[in-house]
Amino acid sequence: LPAASGLVEMGAHWIHGPSPGNPVFRLATRYGLLGPEAAREENQQAEVGGHPPLPTAIYGSSGRTLSPQAVSKAHDLFNTLLASTRAFLGAKEPPAPSVGQYLRAEIVRRVPTLGGGEEEAWRLQLAVLAACLKLECCISGTHSMDLVALEPFGEYVSLPGLDCTFPGGYSSLPDRMLSALPEGVLLLNKAVKTIWWRGSFHEEGDDGARDFPIRVECEDGDAFLADHVIVTVPLGFLKERHQDFFQPPLPERKAEAIHRLGFGTNNKIFLEFERPFWEPHQQLIQVVWEDESPLEEPSADLEANWFKKLVGFVILQPPEQHGHVLCGFIAGKESEYMETLSDAEVLGTMTRVLRMLTGNPRLPAPRGVLRSRWHSAPYTRGSYSYVAVGSSGDDIDVLAQPLPEDPEDPRPLQLLFAGEATHRTFYSTTHGALLSGWREAERLNQLFEAPSPA
Repeated sequence: LPAASGLVEMGAHWIHGPSPGNPVFRLATRYGLLGPEAAREENQQAEVGGHPPLPTAIYGSSGRTLSPQAVSKAHDLFNTLLASTRAFLGAKEPPAPSVGQYLRAEIVRRVPTLGGGEEEAWRLQLAVLAACLKLECCISGTHSMDLVALEPFGEYVSLPGLDCTFPGGYSSLPDRMLSALPEGVLLLNKAVKTIWWRGSFHEEGDDGARDFPIRVECEDGDAFLADHVIVTVPLGFLKERHQDFFQPPLPERKAEAIHRLGFGTNNKIFLEFERPFWEPHQQLIQVVWEDESPLEEPSADLEANWFKKLVGFVILQPPEQHGHVLCGFIAGKESEYMETLSDAEVLGTMTRVLRMLTGNPRLPAPRGVLRSRWHSAPYTRGSYSYVAVGSSGDDIDVLAQPLPEDPEDPRPLQLLFAGEATHRTFYSTTHGALLSGWREAERLNQLFEAPSPA
């Protein structure tokens, strides 16, 4: 933000599950990049299942603040139902194809007991459940939980620990890691156009030299010859471009895995204020649209209703570092529509929404807006992966398999694949991405260390 004193994270925000099992946490600790809170033993042992308990203000769309007691029953029910999805891992016949359909069916079964027989309380519980589903869409990076497969959903692993941030920004970690590399080995802003593999390529005009199976051709016309390439592009890019990005094209099995797996959008909207309208101790603002229900189809009119997909705002802490900044989260088609609007339109809509939620028509407008646009970004086309209906964890493993497929090939491991979408239990996370990179580097280490056949 132009006027903000601090930094904001456009991409990864938290270390999810900062505990010894998380390689991002281990590196951050080793480099001394975390605050004293994160290092505390009890923080590392907290089991929060990906939903950290934070001091929260809950605003209803009628302009009233909802008490934690009023929403706790629905929250508890939702968390219980969500936890119960893990039971279907490996089930031959799960009760529904998607997480969304299963949750809705379970909510329908319990509808009579919601709200204790009182109409208004009953409607509010349903509205809170609808809000919980939207938050889950952000966590899964999907438009709807109806797109997320139920049976493999329990394969995702949440690490223990209270999610924490980097005081110096997430980039402080890669910066430290890069500082160990020799000068000039890293080329940035060098877009790759095509990866030719299974070939026989020579340096220009040097026919006597050995040939290489791979030629990496860049958008600017430069080319690099290689024996091995580790491809870490996002699944969203692969979905759109794999047919022309790899020559020859990828084998059918891998192309199908790319097609079947899910990849969606979760965006952030940062709003900076002159002064806060929230309490100093608050860390989260939740939004409940009181007329919504998980049992009704949401409106398909994105222009009129895109902002209703907003789940709420994280309050960036501490204000001494960040200024008075809210970070809103919004997923799915509504999030992608938001990317097409101007800053002024987003700022105007957010101002209107916050005035409505707080019941204060004179609430000062934010003085600045900044948002991510992960769907429009040509090399990402979204945020992160999920296991979609019709796919399974096996597709993640197929995506991770190096090429050529024949282990006896005289030129093994030409194309290796890493990135969050190639980690079967930690997909969608930075630690999953990091582990997948280490996995492929280790594959090459093993190859180089293997005794060559006599």
